[in-house]
Amino acid sequence: MATPYGIKLAVHLITNHFGNLVAKVCENLLRRGPLTLQQVIRYTELTPQQVKNSLLILIQHNCIQAFSFESQGGFGDGPKANTQYLALFGNILHRMRFPKFLEIVSRELDQECKELLEGLLQNGRLTLVQMVERAKSKRKDGCREDVVQEGLTKLLAAHFVERCPAPEPLVPEPVKVETTSKKRGAKSAKINEESETIEQRVLAAAGPMEAQRFSMITNTEFDVNGETSTDDSPSLIVGEKRKRDSLELDRESTAEEGEVVLWRANFEEFLRRLRHMACIENVRASLDDGAVKVLKAKLDATRGLEKKVKTEKSVPLSLDNIFEEVIKSEEGRVMTLDDVRASLVQLGCPASARGTADSYSIDLKKIIESAQNDEVESIVLKRYGRDAYRIFRLLSKNGRLVETDKISDTTFVEKKDAPKILYKMWKDEYLHMEKLVLAPNRNILLWKVNKRPLWEHVLDEMFHAALNLSLRAAYEWDKEKEPEMRAALELRVQAGGPRFKIKGSGGV
Repeated sequence: MATPYGIKLAVHLITNHFGNLVAKVCENLLRRGPLTLQQVIRYTELTPQQVKNSLLILIQHNCIQAFSFESQGGFGDGPKANTQYLALFGNILHRMRFPKFLEIVSRELDQECKELLEGLLQNGRLTLVQMVERAKSKRKDGCREDVVQEGLTKLLAAHFVERCPAPEPLVPEPVKVETTSKKRGAKSAKINEESETIEQRVLAAAGPMEAQRFSMITNTEFDVNGETSTDDSPSLIVGEKRKRDSLELDRESTAEEGEVVLWRANFEEFLRRLRHMACIENVRASLDDGAVKVLKAKLDATRGLEKKVKTEKSVPLSLDNIFEEVIKSEEGRVMTLDDVRASLVQLGCPASARGTADSYSIDLKKIIESAQNDEVESIVLKRYGRDAYRIFRLLSKNGRLVETDKISDTTFVEKKDAPKILYKMWKDEYLHMEKLVLAPNRNILLWKVNKRPLWEHVLDEMFHAALNLSLRAAYEWDKEKEPEMRAALELRVQAGGPRFKIKGSGGV
């Protein structure tokens, strides 16, 4: 979600990595939405060549996606609209998580895979030939191509690496729906929803077919093991068939000159792993070790079956299958079937009344929301104190409007202090307030926690904090380097170099 400070943080990251010109282009795309080349040139006031180079850099590093709207006449009919460029806010922020991505691969795979992923993170996207050349340059004794290909195969099998999306997919034009609403802010909410829909459409249209996404095949008839693949299944949806037909046409046109496949890191898989790790750690803090073992085993077994990153419920598994996954690990072999059943009850899965044939699904959304509640409550406790913490916790659990006196009575906060605390949290956008007029001279204030806008506000505060930390770290780094630079300049002067004044040294 691109919040105000989130955009500032993203621009700061691009500035540090690629310089001011690229950051200026990226900032305009983040703030204005999809733009054509001519629009970017006009808004940034840069030369066309500078804008083109900046866009190429951002595309190379998966920070923007080019696309064109499909004409109304149908697929491939009529002229296409100008190419537009969409900033991928999430991909830009993922650059802060690169060390975590490398840590995951280092823990689950080998050093060769880690070095291949490091090359992809540093360069954005690479071909197999470029990976081999990079591996050879990193080692004195060189590196065989089959070793690099084996490492890439492992990364693809774990879904840590994927094929790059189409360079400029065709996207159906969004249907403009005119709606009227008396509520303030409805228009902006509609615009935000539309923007998210466009991004989802672009990414869906650009992504390769699932069968091709994690495969090293360069010909649709054979996979990496030489087995024949059949894509003519009647179960293929229309969009997948269209992508397949497009791939076939591209392959026929490039068959003579050879197909060049670009690879990149699959951020979705890393986010899925980090999300699962967060769920496990949250359960570890509130439940026993048995529940942790069951949750970890279930997530590991069904990770590859999840269709999206933010899955609300885990993929269903029977009790026997869950028990089989639990006892695969050394620490899980001490658990019995009854222990697993009891842990599932702790995790919010009701006990099966028909034996072990029923499926169990864990509510991951509830675990994430619990962790979010704990995080925000800890912020309230540190910022506003114990009384405010009790008030906020009451309103958060209540989920409805509560009047001031009832809040004071329930939380045992002094009636003279409660309005001050409530007003302070409302002013900082942690609470929602409504005024109820009972009589000309009598008003009642009602208070509530609106979680969705509150989570957005807290997220924006976190982006602000991350930006401040990054700026502070850069300042401290420059401060440490300043004495070394001063000493080098002093040595240059003593050696007979040009005479000039050094700030703070009293002059030379």
